[in-house]
Amino acid sequence: MRRREFITLLSAAAACWPLAAGAQQQAMQVIGFLDSRLPDAITDRLRAFRQGLKDVGYVEGENLAIVYRLANNRDDRLPELAADLAQRGVAVIATAGTPSTLAAKAASTTIPIVFLTGDDPVRLGLVSSLSQPGGNLTGINVFNSEVTAKRMELLRELVPHLRRIAVLVNPADANTETQLKAVNEAARAMGLQIQVLNADTSTEIDAAFETMGRERPDGVLVGTTAFLNGRRVQLAHQASFHRLPTIYASRDYAEAGGLMSYGSDIMGGWRQVGIYTGRILKGATPKDLPVVQASKFELVMNAQTARMFGLALPDRLLAIADEVIE
Repeated sequence: MRRREFITLLSAAAACWPLAAGAQQQAMQVIGFLDSRLPDAITDRLRAFRQGLKDVGYVEGENLAIVYRLANNRDDRLPELAADLAQRGVAVIATAGTPSTLAAKAASTTIPIVFLTGDDPVRLGLVSSLSQPGGNLTGINVFNSEVTAKRMELLRELVPHLRRIAVLVNPADANTETQLKAVNEAARAMGLQIQVLNADTSTEIDAAFETMGRERPDGVLVGTTAFLNGRRVQLAHQASFHRLPTIYASRDYAEAGGLMSYGSDIMGGWRQVGIYTGRILKGATPKDLPVVQASKFELVMNAQTARMFGLALPDRLLAIADEVIE
């Protein structure tokens, strides 16, 4: 190769290097994921989240990096973890549950935040309105608190002699107040007696079930919080050990051995969180993305657990169930 031709090629390549490097840097965007639970408690949710990202063209490890910050069931660590993501300057923060979302909101007023919550995001102060969020937050409302009365009705249909119901909640969660209001209103309408038990640690969950095992309520309703969901295997085992008919908010409880669950399609919600996150990476802003409200709800029953409890699954429930686990 002649010297002049070599210099020409070298100059052309050098001119392309900054462009190539810039394109590569731009392609590998970085987002944060904030959750209060243990890693093994959110495996399916992360799979759905990644699928949503893939739907809009983002694949982790190819053109996207995800910084995971999990509090391992210690909500008190969430502010510190949220602050770390904000300091890193991630492009978007995806949050699971109210405590994580509130921590992210406090950590940054500029980084876009996409949340999934079971309570009214307007009441929580996350957005100005569902149609026009107005700030740096938007996300998915899965209506877990709003269908509390429906769960109680389904439990009574399965347990016809239901008169007294124990309600297990996490007092540290901002959704608890809304859930208990719904529980009390439904109890008055259905003529039920309510006993509220609090649990903020694994030990307190065991203690609550010891109390229920002694006092023998006719049924149990487990509140909808990220903390309790992260302890779903423990909850299902305790309910089975004490032979307490229990209803939960999401299908993963029934898959873990819980008797019955009714709630929105959580995996579909997490897929939508991934889609919204990807749309923001492509240039959309949270204030222009209305909060998505869940429209699909699932009834899942565990037939093996029902047999262990000596309960026959009613024909009507079998007819409307989305899945019966054998």
